[in-house]
Amino acid sequence: MRSVTILGATGSIGQSTIDLIARDPDAYRVEALTGGRNLAQLAADARRLNARLAVTAHEDCRAELAERLSGTGIEVAAGAEAICEAASRPVDWVMSAIVGFAGLAPGLEVLRRGGTLALANKETLVAAGPLVMETARRHGGTVLPVDSEHSAIFQALRGEEMSSVERVIITASGGAFRDWPLERLASATPEEAATHPNWAMGQRITIDSASMFNKALEMIEAKEFFALAPSQIEVLIHRESLVHALVGHNDGGLIAHIGPPDMRHAIGHALSWPARAPLPVERLDLAAIGQLSFAAPEAARYPALDLAYRVMEAGGGAGAIFNAAKEAALDSFLSRQIRFTDMSGVVGAVLDRFLSTERRQTAMADLDTIIDHDRRARLWTKEAADQLAARTGG
Repeated sequence: MRSVTILGATGSIGQSTIDLIARDPDAYRVEALTGGRNLAQLAADARRLNARLAVTAHEDCRAELAERLSGTGIEVAAGAEAICEAASRPVDWVMSAIVGFAGLAPGLEVLRRGGTLALANKETLVAAGPLVMETARRHGGTVLPVDSEHSAIFQALRGEEMSSVERVIITASGGAFRDWPLERLASATPEEAATHPNWAMGQRITIDSASMFNKALEMIEAKEFFALAPSQIEVLIHRESLVHALVGHNDGGLIAHIGPPDMRHAIGHALSWPARAPLPVERLDLAAIGQLSFAAPEAARYPALDLAYRVMEAGGGAGAIFNAAKEAALDSFLSRQIRFTDMSGVVGAVLDRFLSTERRQTAMADLDTIIDHDRRARLWTKEAADQLAARTGG
């Protein structure tokens, strides 16, 4: 029986993980589940899986969660420290599906005890890639990619030598606005941006897909996870979302990973790694699909991609700054303070501010430094958004 913990259990990735575990309950013992304010779901899943611990990220939700789990014997806790404590408990496998920068500290706790971290949280490697990978190396921890693109790269590289890799191609659907006229993007609403043509995901990541900020994060994540040079990383628009990534070798060959747009494939691969196990996902009928399409992304439509190259070239604390600025700019868009097309400009301004004033880091940043970068970037982003709104009447 394999022991597991799911951080971010109530989100889409967490729920897909629970779906796989619940299909074979005798194979798993669930140590802990963590979530946010969806207490009904968190409590129901804790009961269903007989978890030993349920944690809400919000202190003010502790009493309600305890009431929902009264009489079950399931331990209840709340707050960021409690989530880190849950992550530090010795289990065989931990899913990190907490959204945003909040996923970094718990992920480091898993690696410090030499655990296996299935990483669905992009921000962990974007903000602190060198620290995360060095922590894994130092303590004998393992990081397994769960983003569909990085899982695809990981699988395509199986049995290959990194020295033969010339390039890695990450695919993108293009998001909700891939066919909109460019002049219409400025008027896009949060509701319109939150509709994805291929994937069923949460609001924030779906909007990030429309702006391609999610792909920008994935580019940086790929650089950190696979130790790639920025020039080795490419992005292609692939409307069908069936080819998740391709790896190009020095003999001119491309190895592609093809699968249905179902996150349970990447999750299941990490859950059963290093073996493969049967998964309840669609088996593709390539004859019925008929053809696959690819196109280069338009720079004017997706300026976030150019920002990602700047971040990768700069290194140091640029990833933490970029990640925090992206999150804060999205908050400003969701509150309708700035327009959809303003997000990249605001993030770029914050990145410029950091790179023009900050000395290039020569040593790997520690967690406190990364947290400080995150705090400053959010403050600078708010200032930039406020200034922009004042000028435009937003």
